[in-house]
Order: sequence, then C-alpha cells, then structure tokens
Amino acid sequence: MADQLNQGKILSIRSSVVDVQFSVAPQIRNVLTAGEKGEYIIEVFTQLDSNTIRGVALTPTQGLTRGATVTDTGKPFEVPVGPALMGRVFNVFGNTIDKKGNVEGCEVRSIHREPIPLRDQSTVSEIFETGIKAIDVLAPLERGGKAGLFGGAGVGKTVLITEMIHNTVSGHEGMSIFCGIGERCREGEELYREMEESGVLGNTVMVFGQMNEPPGARFRVGHSALTMAEYFRDDAKQDVLLMIDNIFRFIQAGMEVSGLLGQLPSRLGYQPTLATELAELEERICNTKTGAITSIQAVYVPADDFTDPSAVHTFGHLSATIALSRKRASEGLYPAIDLLQSGSKMLMPNIAGERHYKIAQEIRKTLAVYEDLKDIIAMLGISELSREDQRTVFRARRLERFFTQPFFVTEQFTGTSGKMVSREDTLNGCERILNDEFADVPERALYMIGPIEEAKIENVA
Repeated sequence: MADQLNQGKILSIRSSVVDVQFSVAPQIRNVLTAGEKGEYIIEVFTQLDSNTIRGVALTPTQGLTRGATVTDTGKPFEVPVGPALMGRVFNVFGNTIDKKGNVEGCEVRSIHREPIPLRDQSTVSEIFETGIKAIDVLAPLERGGKAGLFGGAGVGKTVLITEMIHNTVSGHEGMSIFCGIGERCREGEELYREMEESGVLGNTVMVFGQMNEPPGARFRVGHSALTMAEYFRDDAKQDVLLMIDNIFRFIQAGMEVSGLLGQLPSRLGYQPTLATELAELEERICNTKTGAITSIQAVYVPADDFTDPSAVHTFGHLSATIALSRKRASEGLYPAIDLLQSGSKMLMPNIAGERHYKIAQEIRKTLAVYEDLKDIIAMLGISELSREDQRTVFRARRLERFFTQPFFVTEQFTGTSGKMVSREDTLNGCERILNDEFADVPERALYMIGPIEEAKIENVA
C-alpha cells in the first residue's frame, strides 16, 4: 500500500503557503498530510505545473521543513454529518473540541458541494419570526433566506445572534448551527455555557475556526458548518438556523490567503476573487420543498463604512439587513438596531400582509420626520415646532422606546427577565402608539418592556 501513495517533497514554505513537488501533481482541493502523525494538513489551491502544486496549510507550519515528505490523501476535505453531531463542538476538520470524546460511526462528506439547483428550490416566501420586536416589524427575516447584522465593533452583534438562537431553538421545531469564523474564543466558550444552562445545546451544533488559527482554517470553517447544515436540511428534512459570526472574518481570511498566494489585490487590498469566494458559500444557503437553511450573519463593518467592498458584496446576497447603530447603543436603546437603515425584501403587502406593510411604512415616516426635526429641536427647542410636528416627535420617541426589549441572554447582566414578543403583539403596540393612545403615558413606561400591555401596568404602579 505504501508504494501506491502519491508522495512529494516540499520545495518552499512561506508562512501558510507550501509548494510541493510530486511525480504527478494532485488535483485542486485535495488534502495533503505531512509529519510523522500527519499533523500538518495542507489543501491544494493551485497547480504551478504538471508536477508542482501550491497549497495552503490549515494547521500551523512551525516545524515543517524543506525536503519533508508530503502525502496526497487523494480526496478533498471531509467532515462528519448526522444526528450524533447534536450538542457537540467541532473544529474546521470535524474533530470534537469539547473534551467529550470523538463522534464515532458518522457518515463523512466533502465540504465542497454544489448549491441546490434552481428547479429544486422552494419559490414560496414565508416570514421567519424571531420574537424580537424591531426585527419582526421593520426587517422581517425570510425562511430559507439570509439576513445580515451590520455593525462596527462593540454594538451588540454577538448578543443579538445569541438571543436569536435562544428564541428560535425554544420557539421553533428546528435546530441551529453556530459557526464562529475568526472570532474570540471567549465568546465561543461563553456561548457554549449559556446554551448548556438554557437547555438549547441539545439542538445545536457548534463549529469554530478561531482568531488565532491560520487563515486557511478560518477560510474553510464556513464550508464545514454548511456541509453539516445541508445534511439536516436534505436528509433529516429539518429547518436549520445557521448563525455565522462573523462573515467579514471569512472575507478577511480569504484576503490573507490571496496575499500569501501572491495574487494582486483589488480595491482597498481585498482579494480579486472576493465576489466568487463569497458566492460559493452564500449560494448553498437556500430553502427546498422539504427543509430550509435560514442564515443570520454578523457582518463587521470596517470603520463603520458601509461602502467598504466587504459590506457591499455581502449586501447583494441578503434578503434582510439589520443595521446596528453606535449612537443608539450610546443612548441605551437596546437592541441598538437602526430602525431607518434596516430593511427587508419580505416587507411587501403580498408577503407580510397589507396591515403589517401599512404600519411599517407609517413607523418609518414618523421616524424619518423626527430625524429631520432633530436639528431644529437642538437649536430652538421642541416648543418652537408646530402642534402636529410635536405630536410626531412624541410618537417617534415612544416608538423608539417600545422597540427596546430585555433579552434572555443578558438576564445575568441586567437583572431583567427576557421577553419574546409575537409579531401580532408588536404590530398592535405600534398601531396604538401611532393612534396616540399612549400620548399621556411617560416615555420611560415603554422602555424595555415586552407587549404594549405591560406599559399601562407600569404607569399605574
């Protein structure tokens, strides 16, 4: 058997990029191993000539030397799939990292798979309720669609994603997969403990490629998680909630890999293949007639600049965009969702319903007028406005406070129990505020409550 293995010698090592010479060059995307125990793992990215390949190491290359023997496994990256994955934590290679032993006897599948053909995709548009007021009314998610959480550092992307996992696993008959791409291990460890304590871990699979890992591992961890999600959608016929934190780190890992491979960068230093690489991942997320992968992706926006190529390319794949605002976070309005910047393709009369559409449009109009009047209020004071404008400002401020909500995952920090609010309850509350039913209720009575009925109780107290 040993003499049938296709083996080669390392010609050069530059950081994570390894050039290897074979008698016959392996195919693109094949996995190569090196070291006594096969501890060095390399993926073939390009063929330089008929004998030489250039690969990217998915493990650290310290200790690897020129002239070392490399073995071609003859197959692409594979990860385990199946029900045994539930409640476990994996790395990019499909190995468990939760110290509970390996997953045995599972089917393994290649992480490189074709998207579902258009003829097999479902063409019905349905709203996916999250129980978070601001999202369900102004940026409703699509079942089987992709939603982006846009925001700079520290405005609450990870907290919002964790809350959605809690709400959807406890409220829907589905399962969730959390994919951490290039994020902090502290967040992953906290998330694991929170899910264990809240009892939702049994319906969740977690896959991590952390900040300290080589760019090759961070670049492939999204494909590993998606392969596991596809099993639950296609074979188990389940609805899957796929959380990706953070899709920008996937783009960033691709940028590092591209630079190491010597490709000429395009605008702002991004890789020339940015659009293709992002599409290869995003196009696999869709719904079929038997199940759906609904994806919510945190998108770090460099320097809060929404014209950055990474943000622009990600926008094109999304059916809903939830923008997080640093200004709202500084005012203590959590979740810090920018109500005017966020939007969804689901917010149409024929999908969301005529009533929902009209209420959402009225909310936007009220908030937009308030935004225009802020400068006048700052200079001259609210008393200088017309009576009608004053009423609009009071409505807008009450709406802003009604869209705040206590989260289940922040109970330990705030001491306030979390609230999950149905879309119907939120629409009723917004409609009553717009009809001036709460004109005499102080603004603070609407802050951090669930359904609108809770405001009156607090006001009486």
